[in-house]
Amino acid sequence: MPDSTTTLSRRDFFKASGLMAAAAVGGPALLGGLRKAHAATMTPSMAPARDSKFSVCDMCFNKCGLIARVENGVVAKLDPNPKFLKSRGMLCARGNAGISHVYDPDRLKHPLLRKGERGEGKWQRIPWDEALDMAAQKMAEVREKYLPCGHLFSAGTDMHSLFVGRLAEVYGSFNITSHESLCLVSGNRAFLDTFGEEPFADVLHSKYVIMAGANRFEALVTPDSMDLMTAMREHGCKLVTLDPRYTKTAALSDEWYPIKPGTDMAFMLALAHVIIGEGLYDPQWIAEKTYGMEQLMEHVKQYTPEFAAAECGVPASDIARIARELAAAAPASMVYPGRRSSDYENSTQIRRSFAIVNGLLGNWDRPGGLLAARAVGLRGVPYDAPWYDENHEDRIEAGKVPMMFEHEGSFMVTRDSVLADDPYPIRGWFIYKTNPMATAPDRKKTIEMMHKMDFVTVVDIAMSDTAWYADLVLPSQSYLERIDPCSGLQGSSACACVVKRDPVIEPLYESRSIFDILKGIAGRLDLGEYFDFTIEEFREKQLAGLPGAEGIMDRDGVYYNPSKVYGIYEGMVYKTLSQKVELYNQRYEQMGIDPLPRYTPPTEPPRNQFRLVIGRNAMVTQGSTTNNALLHEFVPTNTLWINPGPAAQLGIADNDLVEVSSAVGRQSLRAEVTDKIREDTVYMLTGFNTLSTQQKLAHGNGASIAEILDGRYDTVTGNAALHQTFVTVTRKVA
Repeated sequence: MPDSTTTLSRRDFFKASGLMAAAAVGGPALLGGLRKAHAATMTPSMAPARDSKFSVCDMCFNKCGLIARVENGVVAKLDPNPKFLKSRGMLCARGNAGISHVYDPDRLKHPLLRKGERGEGKWQRIPWDEALDMAAQKMAEVREKYLPCGHLFSAGTDMHSLFVGRLAEVYGSFNITSHESLCLVSGNRAFLDTFGEEPFADVLHSKYVIMAGANRFEALVTPDSMDLMTAMREHGCKLVTLDPRYTKTAALSDEWYPIKPGTDMAFMLALAHVIIGEGLYDPQWIAEKTYGMEQLMEHVKQYTPEFAAAECGVPASDIARIARELAAAAPASMVYPGRRSSDYENSTQIRRSFAIVNGLLGNWDRPGGLLAARAVGLRGVPYDAPWYDENHEDRIEAGKVPMMFEHEGSFMVTRDSVLADDPYPIRGWFIYKTNPMATAPDRKKTIEMMHKMDFVTVVDIAMSDTAWYADLVLPSQSYLERIDPCSGLQGSSACACVVKRDPVIEPLYESRSIFDILKGIAGRLDLGEYFDFTIEEFREKQLAGLPGAEGIMDRDGVYYNPSKVYGIYEGMVYKTLSQKVELYNQRYEQMGIDPLPRYTPPTEPPRNQFRLVIGRNAMVTQGSTTNNALLHEFVPTNTLWINPGPAAQLGIADNDLVEVSSAVGRQSLRAEVTDKIREDTVYMLTGFNTLSTQQKLAHGNGASIAEILDGRYDTVTGNAALHQTFVTVTRKVA
């Protein structure tokens, strides 16, 4: 029977999401305290001023629609927007916890200048004018001494992040990295190079889904997480999950296989072997829409189900059966293209094997398969950046991985290049809404990178670990306090839509939007003409082709541009060299990359070591929510999942304190002895044990996975190889 002291009822959860968030945060921003302050100014006959305002969540990248319930200028509750189809009219726990994000007592309140050594935590409060003067002056000094490319710019997923790229470009730097360069780009690359664009999975109408590593019932993606549940419960969709962990997705699947980490490609190529060998494909589709079937047919002959079974641990008979069932359900079937728990130095090729199986199913642009992006209708707002004759010719990591996305960069390759001054030095860094100290593997290397910098400016809402090591920290506004440009969103078959954000409350403390900060810096760098507009004026240009859209967003919180869902590619060519689905990739061949994925067995963990894998949780968004008071009630710390067999051999019992050590670092946390993970694998959540003492709930709590993970990366894109770290686990004696 559950312990009533540690569990929350459904009623308790909704109570917590609305009002008890205030009790969790405390401090001068305590929600109850704010209400009392307002009540003190009211006469007994005055009723509370209540208002409901549309917004879009920013607690992860999904951007789900919400309605903020505001009382006397304070957010009292966040509700889902029932008209927002991308999130199916729902709002998850993180979305509800946005109220604690705004009223966090650890929130940054005013500009801070570092006074001690990096990471020492000594700060001086300074006025905004002085802060902006200093940021601009230091950027000017870096440009003068090291040329414009001597400054790096990094931004997370945010509706304002495009302005960081704008400042970088007009400043003259090619060196821009995104958070996505750590985790998404190898998958994007693989599907783009197969189909000509990155797909959206129509799981709602699928009859059969193979989910390899992705964990959609915990690592939420809208609408996929909701649509998959609907497809299974109401439409009879079969779900087969391959994952070394028994996740919530695995628990709800029709079949779960604890696949050996790093062997997914063997499984996929064996599927292709069966589908091709038994003629389980549409010959007309293959002949008309694909390129390279003959080469693929010859290539997969060696990858029999028996071969794959010996590699990945899934029985050969099951592999063959799954291939037949998958093909029988085609084209309303798929290998799901989402994030996975196998990120290695050959991640692009692993994910290419996923894309190739989908190509054999003929599921592109068809119900229950992989869909193309739909028309949204937003217009770009072009500008002509100045040219600097005295500058480096290219990005610092140019040519070091062959198929890096220019607009994403590669943080991993950039970091190595900065540390080596190869091919030139970078000595300035501007960072907005991303926290590489917590999200990038090998934290010591990131600290070393920080120490290479003459000046680091961080704009964030909290004193993250990255901010903790910066020179200047500027407090940004929360998503509920600022006006944002419009953003186009894709929601698979659910919708293609446009959203915006307007303030639902007045900004707290001295916080400013990143746009206002960038505008202030640009003006001081004599680049003000490139920011000589308001967000409202920017929106007007974005919406020029959508008359009446802004009024609809004011009314409904979202604008839907009616557009074709299926058959978009009828009469169109694919954006590949062959103008078809490239099973055999010609561009790869030209660049000296294997045009077909070639399986190489993963390195075995050394004796008495384990492979460390990462994964997501419905309450944790990398390192940005572990200090959230409301979410902390649900996930107070991280633990190390370890199988009972090796745990017994090591003398480790459940809840024992253990030390986890790798070639790059060591951390301590409690063991969670469970048969939900393979014997050769261990797992922990990210985002805990911050260096920043101003993250009070996360500091000194659990273990930092960033301290332990090795810093290797995918050789094609520079994506972090997040599952290529071996660790030793030992019981710590009290």
